[in-house]
Amino acid sequence: MSSPVWSCGNCQVCDSNNINENINLKLESSDCDTRHWYVEGESKDDCSKSVLNLQDQDGDELELKAAKLKLLKKDILVLVMCKKDGTTSYGERIIKDSLIKNQLIKDIKNRLNLPRGDDTEEIKEEVLSNMCSILEDSEILQQPTDMKFYAMALESLLKDEDKVNANAQESACRILDVISNSHRSIDLTPDNIIALTDTAKLIVESTSHILGAFNKDRKTDISGYMLNAVDCVQKFLLANKAPDLEPSIISTPNVNVYVNRLSPTNLQKEPFSVQNSLASFKLPNLGSDILPVDEPVDVKMTHFFIDPWIEGQPINSIVGGLSLSTTNASVIPVANLTEEIEIFLPRLDTAVNSSVLDLRNSSTSKITITTPNVTLVLKLRPSEELTLLVMLGYESYPTEEDNVAKVTFPKQGNSQDERYTWVLGPSDMAVDVGIYYLRIRPVVGPGIKSVDASITITSVTAQCIFWEQTRSDWSDYGCRVGPKTTENVTQCLCNHLTFFGSSFFVMPNTVDPSKSAELFSNFANNPVVVCFIGAIFVVYILAAVWARRKDLQDKTKVKITVLEDNDPFAEYRYLLKISTGHRMGSSTSSRVIVTLQGTEGECEPHHLTDPDKPVFERGGVDLFLLTHPFPLGELQSIRLWHDNTGDHPAWYVNSVMVEDLQTGQNWHFLCSSWLAVDIDDCSVERVFPVASEMDMKGFSNLFFMKTTTDFCDGHIWYSVVSRPPSSSFTRVQRVSCCFSVLLCSMLASIMFYGVPTDPTDQTMDLGPITLTWSQVMIGIQSSFVVFPVNLIIVGIFRHSRPRKKKTKKQKAHKQPEASQMEKEIPYEAFPPHFDNNLTVDFLINDIQRITYLFENAMRCPALKTQKDSDEADVITLLSELQNFIEQQHFIHQNETFSVFWPYNHHLSKQLENLEGEVKLLGPSGFSKPGCYGQVLLQIQSMKKLLESQRSSRPLIEQPTCGLSPKKDSNSKKGLPWWFVYVGWLLVAATSVISGYFTMLYGLKYGKDRSVSWIISIGMSFTESLFFTQPVKVFCLAIFFALVVKKVTFEDSELYDTLRKKTSTCSDDLNGVRLAKRVCTRSFYQPPPASDIEKMKRNMVKQQKARALIMEILVFLGFLWMLLLVAYGQRDENGFYLTQHIRQSFSNGISDSMNHNDVFTWANNALLSNLFGEYPGFITDGNSKLVGSARLRQVRVSRDSCKIAKSMHHAVPNCNAPYSWENEDMGSYGPGWEEFNFVNGSEDTVTAWQYQSQSTLRAVPVWGMIALYRGGGYVMDLGSDLENASRKLQYLFDSTWLDMYTRAVFTEFTVYNANVNLFAIVTLILESTAVGAFQFRCVVQCVRLYQSTGGFQSFLVACQVFYFLFIIYYMFLQGKLLKRQKWAYFKNKWNLLDLAIIILSWSSLSVFIKRTVQGDKDIEYYQQHKDQFPSFNDTAVVDSTLGYVMAFLVLLACVKLWHLLRLNPKLHLITSSLQRAWNEMSSFIVVIFIILLAYSLSCNLIFGSKLYSYKSLPDALKTIFSLQFGIFNYDEVMDSDPVLGALIISTCVIFITFVILTLFVSIILEAFGEEQQNHQPLEEEEIVDLILVKILSLFGIKCKKKEETPHSDKKT
Repeated sequence: MSSPVWSCGNCQVCDSNNINENINLKLESSDCDTRHWYVEGESKDDCSKSVLNLQDQDGDELELKAAKLKLLKKDILVLVMCKKDGTTSYGERIIKDSLIKNQLIKDIKNRLNLPRGDDTEEIKEEVLSNMCSILEDSEILQQPTDMKFYAMALESLLKDEDKVNANAQESACRILDVISNSHRSIDLTPDNIIALTDTAKLIVESTSHILGAFNKDRKTDISGYMLNAVDCVQKFLLANKAPDLEPSIISTPNVNVYVNRLSPTNLQKEPFSVQNSLASFKLPNLGSDILPVDEPVDVKMTHFFIDPWIEGQPINSIVGGLSLSTTNASVIPVANLTEEIEIFLPRLDTAVNSSVLDLRNSSTSKITITTPNVTLVLKLRPSEELTLLVMLGYESYPTEEDNVAKVTFPKQGNSQDERYTWVLGPSDMAVDVGIYYLRIRPVVGPGIKSVDASITITSVTAQCIFWEQTRSDWSDYGCRVGPKTTENVTQCLCNHLTFFGSSFFVMPNTVDPSKSAELFSNFANNPVVVCFIGAIFVVYILAAVWARRKDLQDKTKVKITVLEDNDPFAEYRYLLKISTGHRMGSSTSSRVIVTLQGTEGECEPHHLTDPDKPVFERGGVDLFLLTHPFPLGELQSIRLWHDNTGDHPAWYVNSVMVEDLQTGQNWHFLCSSWLAVDIDDCSVERVFPVASEMDMKGFSNLFFMKTTTDFCDGHIWYSVVSRPPSSSFTRVQRVSCCFSVLLCSMLASIMFYGVPTDPTDQTMDLGPITLTWSQVMIGIQSSFVVFPVNLIIVGIFRHSRPRKKKTKKQKAHKQPEASQMEKEIPYEAFPPHFDNNLTVDFLINDIQRITYLFENAMRCPALKTQKDSDEADVITLLSELQNFIEQQHFIHQNETFSVFWPYNHHLSKQLENLEGEVKLLGPSGFSKPGCYGQVLLQIQSMKKLLESQRSSRPLIEQPTCGLSPKKDSNSKKGLPWWFVYVGWLLVAATSVISGYFTMLYGLKYGKDRSVSWIISIGMSFTESLFFTQPVKVFCLAIFFALVVKKVTFEDSELYDTLRKKTSTCSDDLNGVRLAKRVCTRSFYQPPPASDIEKMKRNMVKQQKARALIMEILVFLGFLWMLLLVAYGQRDENGFYLTQHIRQSFSNGISDSMNHNDVFTWANNALLSNLFGEYPGFITDGNSKLVGSARLRQVRVSRDSCKIAKSMHHAVPNCNAPYSWENEDMGSYGPGWEEFNFVNGSEDTVTAWQYQSQSTLRAVPVWGMIALYRGGGYVMDLGSDLENASRKLQYLFDSTWLDMYTRAVFTEFTVYNANVNLFAIVTLILESTAVGAFQFRCVVQCVRLYQSTGGFQSFLVACQVFYFLFIIYYMFLQGKLLKRQKWAYFKNKWNLLDLAIIILSWSSLSVFIKRTVQGDKDIEYYQQHKDQFPSFNDTAVVDSTLGYVMAFLVLLACVKLWHLLRLNPKLHLITSSLQRAWNEMSSFIVVIFIILLAYSLSCNLIFGSKLYSYKSLPDALKTIFSLQFGIFNYDEVMDSDPVLGALIISTCVIFITFVILTLFVSIILEAFGEEQQNHQPLEEEEIVDLILVKILSLFGIKCKKKEETPHSDKKT
């Protein structure tokens, strides 16, 4: 039988969802009965033959999946057995290995393109297995593109680490190994390097992903593959790298790779580290025996954030490795070093628990060790530098004799951390598992029993271990834990290099639980938190008492006030809800009047007042019941005014709501206006229209309504003060909720106080705010501690219904009562004995009231009635009223909807009440018997008239009484009343528990830490209360006004309840009701315009008076601060120090000294005082010599002046006086010879060489003769007497002073600690051209070290307040400048204020300059203590500051004159000088000319003879002093008797007796004219007003001056 014919090909018609690529085989022609297929190949596992019998395949076609064939390697043989009629034939086909791999590659590409959700764990495992099969059977990858493809595929598959199981990890490691080894076989051409660099990054990222998956499923050993992959990448990165450049770093979440090529000298300069990790290696000096000499060294460092080894103990830190190699990749062994390698390894999980012990007693802390053979690191942080004896005991309390280890602190070290760190390793003691007791005792001197200090103890257990490859385990050989170990990082000191790790544990160091009671026993040592909590409880009790009193006061405010001036028989009711604003001064003491304007009429004015409670308080809501005889229809406007009386008449009305109690309709009036004579439009009367729905939903209304509601009721803290009286949430409950919230917040804060942040924690940047996950978690946990229970408490108090108080006793004695309306409407039912109090005058007023109200309702002019109190008037008034009724009936009888008809019924009740009043008065009340009966008949006649009118015209509108039927929702909303007790129980529980645990934490933390916590909680609470929460309220209000736009009204249920109590009425007239309205009162009419204008003038005067008092008080405060600041910079001890130095160094000084005298003085007085009895101190040992002293001289050049030709033979040379042009600046040798090379010390050389002012750090010096430069020829005297004497002798022998010397300066600085002053001393010896030296001592005292006492703190506070005053004056001057513009600069007082402000800020800049310059000079002295330290720059700046402050004080005192302008006498003087200024200015010029003329003459005549006239300024000063009698007459007469007497006598006669007399007469004449024409200023009236107010405070009555009319009177 012939063999079958084959065809082979790929599946060309595959479904897109089918990701498996198939190999199809088909028999072209066969007539076999049965067929059997076999696949034969070599197994990959054991290299044996493997045959697959495909029993299930019995057809002409065979479909093979490439994934199944990957188990066989090389080519595959496919056999088919065909049976036909008992005959068997075979056919075979070889499938190439390349075809299988191509099919697998297609399979991989298809699976990589799967959607994210379809990428399951099984698919990842299968794809990685296929990739592994492809790469393991092939040669090493030769093309960079192939490497990059597989690296990208691998990184993509491993991205989702949670779906990479152990099998997938193993396959990925093998793939990674193949890709990594391929780096070695590819040529590093420029194009290949780019692709290989990307591949290297992908390899490291894949390594990081594998490590992340390994951390979740640690089943496979991957360490070998990890190390090989990282090593291959490092070798690639080092290829062709130049030495001593920037390192190459690849950073991933779990792996960091670092390589660099350095010369041996640069290895130990800086530690090796990566930016995103705290791990670092620092090498010591390795030497030439380890490192190559002329060859760079390759540095390879790796950080594994996860331990890659499956064996060994768990590692709690980063695993770091460092290796050194040569450029040919030969490893440089580093082991058994004499100097240790410093390694820092951060731990991955951080937690800290430190304890605070009080050292007043011997304190013990317990430490629990859970791991053997670890190093225990103890870090002590005492509150102050102390000597401590620390003992450690195992399972028992240690003593000095019985302990495991002990040590005495402080140790040697540069920082407190090093001096108080104790490292106990296995070599120091056997660290076993168990409890250790740490005992600390301060070492004190005899007689001292305790130390007032605390200490914070942190204990850390750590290990420094490395991976030992031969043992496949971690070892600590050659490594130890260093003293710089902290809670966040371990310091390892090792003598070799390999992979290092750290086992790190932070133990919970707490005080011994058996001694927990000692926490409260040590209250005296640490009372901070306990006292703080106690103070909060006391404040709560006081606040609760205050809140209870306010609650009782609020109860009286929750009522609807029935107006006293309501008509007793007016039955149509309106409820007025008037809201006063929250602005400062919103409440009013005036009488407020209201009228309502409707479509059907206008109600009479009503006085809004309540005799039982104050009304119109700031932020208050007042309810008034206003009655009217008939409905006003649809309200259109409301009219408000007040009479501007009382101490604070201004009123800010926020809104008004009017409700018709019969129909339930509401009208809203958005007022938001001032009714005041001095604010806004200066009006006390306004008409406000009714607000529309659009007005109600406007942004401003909703925003302010929501803000006010949230602050006054919703905000738990602010509402304690501003709680609405109508709220059921009382102030006591609010205070208690605040108390609970505060204590819970304090507990949450102290629980997490001081918890360190994890350096590896991920941060979230929100603009300027950076948050870590730890901070977020702390915030969430704190919220769970604070908010849930407190929200429940607030909800219970706010929503609990009030308890109904009904007692059995009240029910048993319950009697029929009048209706609520009858009780609250102000009327009086009179008993029989009341008739004696009723008079005819009352009847007259009542009739007039009835007539007035009737006229007002009918809108008619008032009737002219007589007001005399006799019987005829009653009859007349009744007759007029009857005529008016008939007149109105005639007018309105045909008008169906006229107001007359509802008022007719009301008028009948009034007349019936009037009849009762007449009957109560009786016949005895009238003087004529017939009048009583006549009055009654007349009233009855009008009643019948009204009845007949009603019967002739039926009423369309009957008077309504009570509310229209409404749906009364009796459904009880809210919690039962007894829930309040649950709320109080929660308040007590949370407060006590929070306070108790907060006190425990505080006692544990110690005093210093407790104080810092209290400061932090105070700052946090203040920031939250005054910034965060108000901003939150405003943001919510803006959202509500812009988005929600819903108008809500609070306390609607309460107002409904109050309306029910006042809504019933009765027609029953069982008694006479006496009305209390007096229509003739003035406040029922708005104040006239003239009165308003007068009120405005008085108010303006009062405002100016208050502003003037404020200006005076502010300026006095400013002047006080200025004087404190100015004199705080000065010290009177400076004068005594200056005098002492002058007197000490002026000994041996004569009026005329030559060169030898100068050296004699220097050797005797100068050196003896400069180097006193005590080394380093001058004179008597109180002042320390700072550095050394120096001598400096200035000279003039040779032949600096010309000699007259006739004198050349007698005078060989000429030397001019000193000037800057003639100053000698040359360099010479000793003896002022020509400069050559000079042998000698530096000091002796500088004595002959000129040094500039900048080189010497000097400043120019004013002398008595000239201004000298700061440069010159210098000799430092040194710091001891012997050296200074030697140098002076050398200068004397070398003729350092000669004829060219013009001035010698001895400069030094001393510091007197007794008065804390530096004295910069300059002793000047000046020589004129004649050769004599004159002595002058200049001392400048400066305070460079600020005192630390209480006065210094007070002075700093004064400086701060002073500049606050300056800022305030800047604000005022800015307002003036904005208002006056350029006219501002024409006012001299404005310029004075501007000068004060400029000088003030200048003084601040000079003060800062002095501080900085002083610090620089002191720093220079600290660095050059044996040299002369120049403090001249500081002295100049300090002098400048003194001058500026002096001018400031001068200008401030001048401004005081401006404030005294209100004094009439002083103002008269000022006005007189202004009037006389034109004539005075001319005379001043004349006086100056004459003084100058006499000064010039005297200088020319006596200048060469007398000291007082040696120069023109001296002569001018002498002549000016002559006018005041200060003159030395004898010296002038001795010099020239005739000429001197002539000049002096003429000067005195002409200037004193003529010119000055005329000058004074001009002033006197102007003063007289000003007295005659003096116009009093308005400010004088203000001063009088101030005096009246001040006198009234002391009970002294002062007669006010009547205002004079401003109109001119014609004669």
